[in-house]
Amino acid sequence: MNIIGRLTRDAEVRNLPNEKQVVNFSIATNDNYRNKQGERIEHTTYFECAYWISPKVADFLTKGTLVELSGRAYTSAWLGKDGEPHAGLNFHTSQIKVHSSNKRTENKYTEPNKTAKKEISNSNPNSSDKDDDLPF
Repeated sequence: MNIIGRLTRDAEVRNLPNEKQVVNFSIATNDNYRNKQGERIEHTTYFECAYWISPKVADFLTKGTLVELSGRAYTSAWLGKDGEPHAGLNFHTSQIKVHSSNKRTENKYTEPNKTAKKEISNSNPNSSDKDDDLPF
């Protein structure tokens, strides 16, 4: 199953007693449709997600990032501290594709690369100003 949504909080890495690590995060998916009266109805579904393959992915999973997840969905039910029943949707993630990131992540990960590219292009003694006129 594939789902696409935005992270509602930054990912967290949890260390388990058996020395394994899991990345936990949550996403919100949006759906909209028109009812019989022609009104547009928007519906948001929240998933609590777990990723077991590599904890390094948590560096890229920040609040607001748009991701596509592959894996399997399942439900959970529990009684809260107040004795009230609760239910939730969980997603055991096997693959993550990042489609876009929030500004904080973009600045954190792309700014150094832009600087490095700029330094490389400026260090070329054979470069000329007429290259700037190229349409691409």
